[in-house]
Amino acid sequence: MEVMAVLIASDLSKDMAGSPLLRGVSFKLERRDRLTIAGRNGAGKTTLLRMLAGETSVDGGELSFEKGCKVALHDQRPPRDRELTLRDYILSGCADLIAVEADLTRLAQEMADGREAAFDAYSRAEARLEHAGGWTWRDRATAMVRGLGFDEDDLDRQLKTFSGGELTRASLARSLAGDPDLLLLDEPTNHLDIESLEWLEKTLVSLDAAIVLVAHDRWFLEAVGSAVLELEAGRSRFFPGTWTQWRKELAAREIALGRAIDKQQAEIARLERFVERFRAKATKAKQAQSRVKRLDRIERIERDPRDREALKFDFKAPERSGRVVFEMTGGRVEVGDPGGRGRVLLEDAELWLERGEHVSLVGPNGAGKTTLIDTLAGIRPLAAGKLSTGHNVKLGHLSQHADELAPGAGGRARTVLEACAVHTGLPPNKARALLGRFLFSGEEAEKPLDGLSGGERRRLSLAILVASGANVLILDEPTNHLDLESREALEDALLAFEGALLLVSHDRALLEAVGTRTVAVLDGTLRSYDGGWQEFLRVREEKRAAQRAPKAKAKPPAKAAPPAAARSKPKSKLARAAKPAPVGANCAGERLAAATAAALAEGSNGNGTPAAAPLSKNARRRIRELEREIEQAEAALRTLEAELADPSAWSTPEQTAQSTERHAAAKRAVEEAFARWEVVASE
Repeated sequence: MEVMAVLIASDLSKDMAGSPLLRGVSFKLERRDRLTIAGRNGAGKTTLLRMLAGETSVDGGELSFEKGCKVALHDQRPPRDRELTLRDYILSGCADLIAVEADLTRLAQEMADGREAAFDAYSRAEARLEHAGGWTWRDRATAMVRGLGFDEDDLDRQLKTFSGGELTRASLARSLAGDPDLLLLDEPTNHLDIESLEWLEKTLVSLDAAIVLVAHDRWFLEAVGSAVLELEAGRSRFFPGTWTQWRKELAAREIALGRAIDKQQAEIARLERFVERFRAKATKAKQAQSRVKRLDRIERIERDPRDREALKFDFKAPERSGRVVFEMTGGRVEVGDPGGRGRVLLEDAELWLERGEHVSLVGPNGAGKTTLIDTLAGIRPLAAGKLSTGHNVKLGHLSQHADELAPGAGGRARTVLEACAVHTGLPPNKARALLGRFLFSGEEAEKPLDGLSGGERRRLSLAILVASGANVLILDEPTNHLDLESREALEDALLAFEGALLLVSHDRALLEAVGTRTVAVLDGTLRSYDGGWQEFLRVREEKRAAQRAPKAKAKPPAKAAPPAAARSKPKSKLARAAKPAPVGANCAGERLAAATAAALAEGSNGNGTPAAAPLSKNARRRIRELEREIEQAEAALRTLEAELADPSAWSTPEQTAQSTERHAAAKRAVEEAFARWEVVASE
């Protein structure tokens, strides 16, 4: 059976202000295709989405949609009618489903009246409603709202009571709830915490719809996208594959382009040398003219001039600080009025940061991450407990909303150049040189501060931070408003930074690349895990798998582990990371040996009490068979753990999920084998 395309775009073109923006854009989408649009800022990504949604005219080419195709667009524009409740706003995107319900009621009556034509119409309407979840589709729509961080009480609040970020999430929920056939998403990851991002990834992958999306979150793009449409200089190139696969192919093309440019420039130089040398000589004049014609016919290979505008910077080599940069013990962090009226975010929290460490701070929105780092930066006091700062700590702080560029913070600074000079103390010529590295060249440096975009404000803040010479960086969502190229430039700079770093970010690719330890803000306290985001994810998924697995019956007594207080203390606080101890095969083997010896011992039933009767030959044989099963399961677990020690097993979100699931299944097989053994031994 041939699969029908949801959308076919043929040779699309679009002009903006009389100049060509898009030319010859073509692609086809079927259900469950998830197309990522890639390109620089200004390449036409958002314009193309709005063309597909019918909100912007198509100047050339053709768009063909599946019959009855429902299209939903989510972008960064806030809802118009702020008097609506969140519930009514979500349902306004489901008008066709409400209409289908009414049609089914009407058609049911017509069928009861014996109208034959109503039967086919009822079947079609019923199939449409079933695709959206049947008569319970409203529950599905409500689940979409909850998945994006809203609760039941929010549904009856008016939109005007929500923040800008919440309105953006509401727009996304509305787009998902309407069960579209073609879903168009422009920056859907904005204003989502990591938990909501993970929920959104799973939801999009499971949707029976065609999806076109624009995003700057690399982890999200890799997890969701199945193909890439590259927009470059008005033209498009379709690539079937994941985001990472496309980036590898793009890098190979860039290398090949560089070689082609070098080769062509060498040929042009050779021809020009010949012409210059022999143009005036009568004996070579004809040959020289021939070379001139060849030069004129050469189609010059050139890089896009915007390639030279990529952000690239690094931090100064920092001065050496004391070994411990920050140490907080018994910390209480509050918001609101001091003296008991504030809301407690963290209680009895412990945190340390050592010289050269790169620590990621993760947790859901509202858990207290920003309040905590503001406390460490000295912006707000610690409500209780002790906070110590190490020797020679020079702090550089980048706030989430670029508060350091607020009108009062820069004195009388009105322009980018003036703000840079005020905050860094650099003379104008050196301030200009610094700003040039952050894409503020020429007239860009004279832009007024109050007219800067979010991305420009973030680049200016980074320029000031780089010039500070800080040996400790506290960064709150540093990738906000940055495009992909700028995010990667920041990642490279942080990787090379030799000082200490405390990083809050929802960019999981950045967390994984930069972080050497992860601190999670969970349930009003702090928990530390060795490793970056992948390792934290692995430990978290193992915990969840253990909670989901059915609990085995009580195990025979084994040698008890020493109490926590009796264990030797680590030399460094880095070794005190709260990382759950793995269920090791050796521990299981010792437990089996001890319990087996007890079970098989004459006069014992395996738990140390006198046996009612000796074990039969069949029971002994069955126990030995189960022992072999346990040994095989443990051997399989050890083999798998050796395989998963390879970093490539955790290199993508899909591989991480598969590796986590395989490891949990192998551990579960060991526990189930023990459970079977215990049943026989106890009998």
